[in-house]
Order: sequence, then structure tokens, then C-alpha cells
Amino acid sequence: MDSPLPAEAAFDVAAIKQSLTDHLLYSVGKDPLFATSRDWYLAAAFSLRDRLISAWVRTMRSYYDNDVKRVYYLSMEFLVGRALTNSMINLGLYDAFREATESLGYDFDELQSWEVEPALGNGGLGRLAACLIDSMATLGLPGFGYGIRYEFGMFTQHVERGWQVESPENWLRYGNPWEFQRPGVIYPVRFGGRVVRYRDGEGRWNSQWVDSEEVMAMAYDVPVPGFGGKTVNNLRLWAAKSTREFNLKYFNQGNYIESVRDKNESENLSKVLYPSDSTARGKELRFRQEYFFVCASLQDIIARFRKTHSNFDLLPDHVAIQMNDTHPAMAVAELMRVLLDDHHYDWERAWTITVKTCGYTNHTLLPEALETWPVDLFERLLPRHLDIIYEINQRFLNDVRHRWPGEMDLLRRMSLVDEDGTRRIRMAHLAVVGSHSVNGVAEIHTDLMKSTIFADFDRFQPGKISCKTNGITPRRWLLSANRPLAALITEEIGDGWVTRLEELQALAPLAEDAEFRERFAQAKRTNKQRLAQVIEQRLGVPVDTDSLFDVMVKRMHEYKRQLLNVLHVVTRYNRIRANPTAFAVPRTVIVGGKAAPGYFMAKLILKLINDVADVVNNDPLTSSRLKVVFVPNYNVSTAELIIPGANLSQQISTAGTEASGTGNMKLALNGALTIGTWDGANVEICEEVGEENMFLFGLTAQEVARVHRDGWDSAAAIAANPELAQVLDMIGSGYFSPDQPDRFRPIVDSLTLGGDHYLLSADYPAYIATQERVDQLYVDADAWTRKAILNVARMGKFSSDRTVAEYGEEIWNVGS
Repeated sequence: MDSPLPAEAAFDVAAIKQSLTDHLLYSVGKDPLFATSRDWYLAAAFSLRDRLISAWVRTMRSYYDNDVKRVYYLSMEFLVGRALTNSMINLGLYDAFREATESLGYDFDELQSWEVEPALGNGGLGRLAACLIDSMATLGLPGFGYGIRYEFGMFTQHVERGWQVESPENWLRYGNPWEFQRPGVIYPVRFGGRVVRYRDGEGRWNSQWVDSEEVMAMAYDVPVPGFGGKTVNNLRLWAAKSTREFNLKYFNQGNYIESVRDKNESENLSKVLYPSDSTARGKELRFRQEYFFVCASLQDIIARFRKTHSNFDLLPDHVAIQMNDTHPAMAVAELMRVLLDDHHYDWERAWTITVKTCGYTNHTLLPEALETWPVDLFERLLPRHLDIIYEINQRFLNDVRHRWPGEMDLLRRMSLVDEDGTRRIRMAHLAVVGSHSVNGVAEIHTDLMKSTIFADFDRFQPGKISCKTNGITPRRWLLSANRPLAALITEEIGDGWVTRLEELQALAPLAEDAEFRERFAQAKRTNKQRLAQVIEQRLGVPVDTDSLFDVMVKRMHEYKRQLLNVLHVVTRYNRIRANPTAFAVPRTVIVGGKAAPGYFMAKLILKLINDVADVVNNDPLTSSRLKVVFVPNYNVSTAELIIPGANLSQQISTAGTEASGTGNMKLALNGALTIGTWDGANVEICEEVGEENMFLFGLTAQEVARVHRDGWDSAAAIAANPELAQVLDMIGSGYFSPDQPDRFRPIVDSLTLGGDHYLLSADYPAYIATQERVDQLYVDADAWTRKAILNVARMGKFSSDRTVAEYGEEIWNVGS
């Protein structure tokens, strides 16, 4: 007889109040008389979790009952953001929980603020992964996320004297009420050892990986509710556990540090997100991390498959593995190892199964971002996988050689092994060769993949590379983050847009309705007022809410060109000072983003932003018309504050360098107009929104490639532009750094002597002219609001629901 499913928890306000007080007493262990708001947050989290569990169990059981094909999304990052509000909204309980909480005498917003955001990612890769697993659940697809339960995130960013300062991001310090520890789901992960070859009873050669060391991977599960609450999928995160707690011999001798050395070294695997790879130990730890989570995930996937199936030929019919970037690319070699060594499949059958099961999403065109690992790391840590990769490479290159005999340069380019200098394994090539599908994340990105980094592979297997343009979940990025605008939209066109974002198109005619424009503008003012309060509270900088909120929030990187933004700010500053009585549109320039700890230039640009802010914000001639604010520790929760308040969205990367971007989608969906280059998803946003409703400028990707091929004389370009020359002279001579006049000389040198690789001097004139167009439009509030409404109305394509539906139909062969 089947075991009964848990009863549904009641959803009415009275039941929620009772649940809150019960959990405060029995789960948190607090007397209501002495409970803090943080205690009540935990009670709310546990109470809401109760209401997730029955749907979660029911969902998992239905997948088994119906023997569905499951999608496994392998990603090193999942930036899921806070769960409390998002889960309430997806379960339809937001209003009931707010009423129940406030009737108990507690401020609902204060309770929410106690939730610590999971530090499971660093940027767009993790935010995309979070959106996709949300959409899988909303569409009812059997989608599972797999990642690492990092004890510490990359770092918490502070700003001291304008410099970025990193400290540990200990997000688990107070526990995590949203996770379920699974001590019974634990798998060994092996490293090191050697490979033994032997003949079996039928004379066939086999390989065995022996004498390896082990670390254990323990599962932690996080429920992922879809909108409507019918489907609750699972995010499974792996934590490293030692096979031995401590060495009793050393302990008894009083050598306590040595007694737990093995334990500590083993558990370092899930200690921190992206350990610095500037040292050999850091590189090795990151290499171990990638295999650790791939190996544990594949063991779990196969164990689940084998509960109902024994024939691995059926694996592609029941399992789809999607590798989010190259970090999980080891899945190709690991699945081959399992099939060859553990289950004794011959090579051809194992390879067919592997390729049909795996898919690969590429997220970068930058050669330095395409992972390669030294062969010696494989030899020491994964010797059997190196054997398998060599065999994959030999067979693959034989096929290429048969197609194009004598083309040695082609073989060198397509090889999985980079033979130039220190021999390295090209993980992107492994992922491409070992997958049935490879996809880019925007149309221009996919076209460039086919014509640049994977041109040879596209010629070898035409049609294998396709485009799946990124999307964002409208539940978090509009319904939750921007409640004033979401309420207005729902009042006008109903709430169908929450799961069918294309229904926003019904707003387009309302752009001509004066009353709606005013209500839309009021929603934006409300969000700007909230953001202004946060900026003043956190940073002590008062900002004018009537000013144009000019927003650039993204990881600090030279190709994203935060520096170009700074050049405009200084140009604007100079113009105001040169003519202080002339009218200037007030601007508040808001920047946020982390620089990698070892990335000198990115950290120096961040310092420049803060030094420019110090001068601009305190100059009596400019401070009323220009403010610069750097918001530290940019994360999902901060994004949910900044994005709804933005008027202008800066998406100004050098054309051909940004794969897609999702910040551009979030900002446009929330009514910001885009100033951007012809790069990433900006191009597709333009196709939907209309070029007349955006501010696009600069070189195209083809023009950038031509300039790089023919050479660019940045010094001549700077000399020909007096405003740019003045700005760079000020930066380089110490105008913004009188305590250290040559502080920013490396930045200036990179543009003048270093060739200006990202072509800021080429795009500067067009950028400044386009910013003048921005000012002209902002003065006409009605015209600006009209365009903002049209941006929102035409963003339906950029729902992650559409993205996931395309993956499901065209790559994973699953349907909603």
C-alpha cells in the first residue's frame, strides 16, 4: 500500500498565525514575550516551508509514478536570492503572510530583511541558473539543479577610502531554514591514484582506477516552487565531508591541528566559491571543486535512474544533463568512465549514450574565460579521466582527418589538447565534442560562436550549435521586486502576464493614455524614493529623486567598460564647471559590482569611480546637478532595490564581448531606457522594443573585429578629441587623486600606450553624443514615460519561461 502524502497546510490567515506562533515556540525555541524580529523571520520561514513540503513531495512522487524524463542542470553558481518573499508570491501567500505577521504586531518588511542571501554565485551565470530553475518549476518541467553548497561566497565587498576590501561571505553563520540536510544521500568522490589495465575473462581490455583518496559529498536539498505552487522542484547542493573526522594517534599526542588536517583539507572543497586561481594551490582546489560536484551529481543521477531502469541505453530517454558553461564539462569524461569501467559498456555504446545525454551552454567568447586545465593536474588527480579524454580526442581527430585530410592546422585548432607551451585540456572543446547540442545565449553571441571560437566545429557538425536567448523570471524581477509597477500592470491587463509575459503587449496602447502615463511615472517615483532612502541610509549621500537615475550594475571588468561610464561622468563634470549657469539635466550615476580579488585593473577602476565621486559630490558647482554613488556588495537583494528605481540602463560593453546579459532585460522590464552598444541581447531587445525607444551607439561586432585586425591608433583618436584628452589628463595627473597623483596612470596608459583593446576611445564620441540625446529626452517627461511604457510592453520575449520552453522542446525533449 502506498504511503500517504502529507496533508496540505492551511493557507488562511488564522492558520498562518497559529503556525507562526507554533514554530516560534517549537522550532525556534523562543517565548513570544522575548522574541526578536529575527526569531519571527525564522518562524515565518519554517511556517512557509511547511506549505512547500506537501507540494514538493507530491511533485517528486509524480515524477516517479509517470517515469518522466528529468532535466539536470549542472552549474557552479545559483544566485537564487532571498527565498521568503519569492516563495510566498509563488504560493499565492504573500498577502496572507503579511496580514498574519502584522496582526501579531511585527513589521513584515523588517522580518524579510533578516534573511541572508545564499552566496552561491558571483554574477550573471548564477542569476541565469536561478531564473531557469524557477521557470522549470513554473512550467511543470521535471528540472533539478545541481551545485555546491559553498560555506563562504566569493567575498563580501566593503569600500574603505575608495578601495574594494574583501571579507569572507559567511552566509551560513546563522543557519539556513530553507535547506534539508540529507545524511543518507552521500557519495564518495575520488582523487589521485593510478590506472590498472587488465583483460577480462573474454579477453577484452578493461581499466580500473585504484589507490585513490576519497572525500564524501553530502546532499543538501532546497525546494524550488513554481508559480501557483503546483510544482516544487529540487536544487541539490553538495557539501564536502571527510571520510575520517580526525586521527586519534595525533590527537592523543596532543597534536590537535595535525589530528584534523585530513578532515579540514577534504572539507575545503566546498568551503569557498571560486578560490583564487592565481596560485597553484588555488588552481588545484578549483579543479577539485569542479570534479567533486560533477562526480557526486552523476552518481545521484544514475542512482535515481537505476531505481526504475537497468539498461543504460535508455539513459538519454530519461535523463538530460545540461552543462552551464565549462565548469561541469568533466561530466562528459565522468559519464564515460562510469559506463566503461563500472558497467563495462564498449566504447561506441558508451559514447553514443553520453553524447545523447549531455548538452552544453556557452557563456563567453573571451579566450581567457574558456577553461583549460594543465595535463599534470589530470595526471595527479584524475588519471583515468585523462586516459578517456585522450581516447575521445584521438577518435574525434581521426574523424576530422578523414573529412579533411592533410589539414594539420585544423587538427591543432580542434584538438581537445592544447599543445602550445604547457599541455592543457580544453574544457570547452570537451563539452562541444561530448554533447549532442551546444547553444549560445543570444543571437549575436551564437553567430559569433559559429564564426570565431567554434567555427571549425560548426563546419564539422552544421546545426549542432543553436541559440537559446537568455531570459529572466518575471516573478522575481517584476512581480516581487517592483510591486508598485506590478500592481499597476495587473490592474490594467490582469495577472496573466506573470506566467505569459507576452501579455504585457496589451500595455502598448496605454502609452498614449495620459492618465496611465502619470500612474506609471508615479510607480517609478515611488521606487526612486525607496532607492534614495537606501542610498542615504547606507552611504550618507543625499540624492535628488527628480534627477535621472543612471544605473550600471554588473561585475567589474574592462570589457564591460565601467571606465567609459566614468569618462562620461568627468566630461559632464567639466562641462558644468565650464559653464555653471547653463542648464544641465540633474543626474545620479549609480554603479555597483564586484571586482575579482586578483584583478588589478578592475579594482583600480573601482577606486577611480569612488575618487571621482568624492570630488563631484562635494564640489559646490556640480553637486546639485551631478552625483556619483558606488553601492557596495552588489547582489540579488541589492539589485531588487536598484533596478526598479532606474531611469537609464547602461549596457556599454565592447561589441562582441558580452554573451547576452540579463541585467539589460531586468532593467528594461522595470521601465528603464537602455543606452548600449550593439552587443549581446541588446540587439534582440532593440528588435522587440524598437531602436527609437533605446539609445544605441558605437561600433558593431564586425567593425570591432575589423579595427582589431587593421589596428587602432588610440593616441591619435584621443589627440583629435579635446574633451577626451582633457578627461584623461585629469585622471592621469592626479586631479582626482591629489594624495597620489600617479595612482591612475595605469588606466590612462592602457588607453594611450596599451592600444585601448576595448576601444573606449573609438566609441567615446558616439557615447557622449548619445548621452546628450538622453538628456534631451529626459527633459520631456511625457515622451520619456511613453518610451518607458513601450519598453515594458515589448519585453515579453525575454521571460525565462520562453527560454526554458525552447530548451525543453529543442534540446531536452521534454514538454510542459
